[in-house]
Amino acid sequence: MSETKKLYVKTFGCQMNVYDSERMVTALGAAGYEETTSPADADMILLNTCHIREKAAQKLYSDLGRLKPFRLANPDLKIAVAGCVAQAEGAEIMRRQPMVDVVVGPQAYHRLPEMARKALAGEKVLDTEFPTEDKFDHLPRGPKMQRAPAAFLTVQEGCDKFCAFCVVPYTRGTEVSRPVERIIAEARDLVERGVREITLLGQNVNAYHGAGPGGDWGLAQLIKELAKIDGLARIRFTTSHPNDMQDDLIAAHGEIDKLMPYLHLPVQSGSDKILKAMNRKHTAKSYLRLIDRIRAVRPDILLSGDFIVGFPGETEADFQDTLALVEAVNYGQAYSFKYSPRPGTPAADLAHVPDVDKSDRLARLQAVLTRQQRAAQDSMVGRIVNVLFERSGRDAGQLVGKSEYLHAVHADCDAASVGKVLPVRITKSLVNTLSGDLV
Repeated sequence: MSETKKLYVKTFGCQMNVYDSERMVTALGAAGYEETTSPADADMILLNTCHIREKAAQKLYSDLGRLKPFRLANPDLKIAVAGCVAQAEGAEIMRRQPMVDVVVGPQAYHRLPEMARKALAGEKVLDTEFPTEDKFDHLPRGPKMQRAPAAFLTVQEGCDKFCAFCVVPYTRGTEVSRPVERIIAEARDLVERGVREITLLGQNVNAYHGAGPGGDWGLAQLIKELAKIDGLARIRFTTSHPNDMQDDLIAAHGEIDKLMPYLHLPVQSGSDKILKAMNRKHTAKSYLRLIDRIRAVRPDILLSGDFIVGFPGETEADFQDTLALVEAVNYGQAYSFKYSPRPGTPAADLAHVPDVDKSDRLARLQAVLTRQQRAAQDSMVGRIVNVLFERSGRDAGQLVGKSEYLHAVHADCDAASVGKVLPVRITKSLVNTLSGDLV
C-alpha cells in the first residue's frame, strides 16, 4: 500500500469555492491524499482562487511567492492552482510561475486524481476546458465522516446574464443545473452525517432548472422536496438574480417553514442608467416592487444585497439614486465594493470613474449600510430566535451558532447541544454578533 500523502488547501472567495474545495479534497483522497492544516507538512499545496475581487491574479502570484520556502524545504512538493483565476489565466500562470505543477479550472477538478499522478511523474498539467461530461458524475464519494451542522450544496453553476462587469460566464461557463435526484441524494447523505442546515449554491441559483420527475424543476419545487427530508431543519439559497425570482419561489418563503427568512438578492446600483450599462435587465423600480412582493409573504425576512460604486459613467446623481434605493429597502446585511475592471468583460474598456470618487462614495454607502445592519441586529434584543449551534465559542461553556436570520449568536450552552436548534432570548447586540440566553 502506498504511503498517504498530505494535501493543504487554501480557499479564496465565495461559498461555491468552499464547496468546490471540499469536493477537491474528496477527489484527491482517491489518489492517496489526506488533508492537513499545515502547508509545511504538505506533499501538495492547492490554491483555490477567486476572480471577483480586484487584482486577483496579482494576489495569486504573491501567494505563490510565499510558497517558495516550502518548495525549497521539500523539492518534491507539488503546487496546484484551481478556481476562476486558473480558468482565466491558466497558461499565463504556468509561464510566470514555473514552480506551479497543476492548473485546473472549476469545471474540470474531477480530473484532479489523474493530474496529481502526472505531476508526481514530473509532468506539468494544465486543464481549463469546459468538459462535456458532468464533473459531479465523476467525483468519487468520500468516506461517511461526521459533518458540521451546516453545509453547502451546489445545485447550479454558471450564468447566462453577462453583466458587463462580471467574469463568471467566462470562468464558470453558461448555466447548468444538476438533476434533482442527485441533489436529493447528496442532501440525504449530508443529513445522515449530521448536517441540519443546507445552503443551496449557484452563481445564479434561482435560475435552477434541473431535470426531475415530470420534466425540469425550478428552485421552489426543489426546495419543497428537500423540505421533506427528515432531520434537515433548515434550507437557504444563494446567490439570486432579481429577474429569476419566480412567483412560486416568492410564495415558498411564506409556505415552507424550513426555508429561512434570509434572502441575498443583489441589485448592484439604484440608478437605471447604470443598471442598463451593467446589462442587469431590471430597473430600480422593478427591484423595489419585487422586494414588496417578497415582504408581503414573509414580513420578517432579512434582506442582503451587493453594490458596486464607481461603475463607468456613474455620476454623483446616479450614486444618490443608489443611496435612495438602500434607504427604501432597509437591508439587514450587504456587501459593497468599488468597481474594478476585469479583463475581457465589456465594462473593462470604458472610461473609469476617478478612484478618489469611488472611495468617497464607497465610504458614504458603507456608512448607511452599517447603520442599517446595526439597526437590524439591535432590533433582535428581547426577541426569541432559533439558533443552530455549530461550534464552541471563545469562552468556556459557550457555543456559537446562527439564527434563522443568519445572525451569529453565542450563548452559554452544553457542548452536547452542537447540531441542535434551540430557542435563545437575545440580550445583547455586539459588533457583528448577538448574545443571549437559552429559553
